[in-house]
Amino acid sequence: MTTALIVLPLAGALLVWLLPWSRFWAGSVALLVALVEVGLWINTLVGFDFDAEGLQHAQRVTWLADLDVSYHVGLFGFSLWLAGLTVVVMAAAIAYAFWAGRDRPRSYFGLMLFLTGAIVGVFSAQDLLLFYAFFEAMLIPLYVLVGVWGGPGRIGATLKFVIYTMAGSLLMLAAIVVYGLSEGTFDLVKAGTSGSTWLFLGFVAAFAVKAPLFPLHGWLPDAYRESPSEVSAVLSGVVSKAAVYGLLRIAIAKFPEPAQELRVPILLLAASGLVYGSLLAFRATDFRGVVAYSSLAQMGLITMGLFALNDPGFDGAILQSVAHGLISATLFLLAGSIERRAATGELPRLGGLAKGRPALATLLMTTGVIALAVPGSASFAGEFLILVGVFERGWGWAVVGVVAIVLAAMYMLRLISAVLHERRGRAVTEDALDLRPAELAIVIPLVACLLVLSAWPAGITERSFAGGPDDPRAAVAGRDDGWTGYAPLEEDEP
Repeated sequence: MTTALIVLPLAGALLVWLLPWSRFWAGSVALLVALVEVGLWINTLVGFDFDAEGLQHAQRVTWLADLDVSYHVGLFGFSLWLAGLTVVVMAAAIAYAFWAGRDRPRSYFGLMLFLTGAIVGVFSAQDLLLFYAFFEAMLIPLYVLVGVWGGPGRIGATLKFVIYTMAGSLLMLAAIVVYGLSEGTFDLVKAGTSGSTWLFLGFVAAFAVKAPLFPLHGWLPDAYRESPSEVSAVLSGVVSKAAVYGLLRIAIAKFPEPAQELRVPILLLAASGLVYGSLLAFRATDFRGVVAYSSLAQMGLITMGLFALNDPGFDGAILQSVAHGLISATLFLLAGSIERRAATGELPRLGGLAKGRPALATLLMTTGVIALAVPGSASFAGEFLILVGVFERGWGWAVVGVVAIVLAAMYMLRLISAVLHERRGRAVTEDALDLRPAELAIVIPLVACLLVLSAWPAGITERSFAGGPDDPRAAVAGRDDGWTGYAPLEEDEP
């Protein structure tokens, strides 16, 4: 089943590229493949045993026996949720592109399907060289999608994205080769743990660029602003989560000692990115800028959860990854819809869109309220678990998280007010339409997923880690190195 999740969109991409489809049929076939992919994932979810330890739905075929390199794929609980996020967001992005009528549709939709297969491959790869192949394969369609279909500044945005990503990937390739040869296998299930700090940093650097994490986020503003809105949704909502999987499955699970030793510096960088991204989001003057910088902040928060290196932090990081992916994808698609009506995303030129546009106002308000983490929302549950996790490492980390959550409420309320409730801007006309039925059909399922997740966050938090030797939590269990910041409050008591 895992192989089918990877191969189906790749085969669909070839089908769209090779056959002389019209615009309508190219989009229709691509959307059909994306929806079948969602159905395959649901079937995988139904057949997944969340109580069983170890890898499930695995397939392994040897490629190079001498180096023990293989096509080895499979899913854990946490990777199943990340793959589900991928197929849902990619289906919405393809549907939006179909509705928007992107030019050169065969090329465009083929690239989107290829990207789907590559991302699912990243979340299921259990061989380091296979993981690297999928990780780099994501770059190819993104390079073309941004560079060809992007805005006026697309060339500069593409170059920054490629330079940053390739630099990180080369470091990871070197780390993979050294680690694989030293272990005698590139198979993640067979390989043991390593105490090499340099190899750990090689992996972390690549994942920090992909996320992105502060201070390796220089490509983020231009790429998110210049990409087509659905590509921005994929970059922020899905591609960034490849870093979450890599940090959890490789950096933490295979390098537990360096992860413990460097926990404080990484927490410092993540906390800095959390506050820095929140401040930039609050100062941003355009819709996409707010969402882009909020993504930088959220990835900092998720990284704090991962490097708390405890159960609440891990559970919160996975829940927040899924919630943030759905939120950012929804907001970028809504940004695209607003830009189509007002020809701009600049907040000073927007305003008053709530009047006469109840569907747009309702969906933006609902997504925004979930994003600012009101109690009872999926974001609240994820952020609360992360704060519990980092509090166990020191109350100072939790204070930083709380401050950033307050900032998140400020920039999200500012965005909602600027778009919906302030005086109507020059770019907004009286005859600007509400969301059309096709747009509603695309965005409502994403918001519905957020509402379901808000009602039942335990569906993810209790079904991401089942224990066993392959559980990333097992690698760091019992390795607490003591003081990592401000001591917990109870330790200050006599």
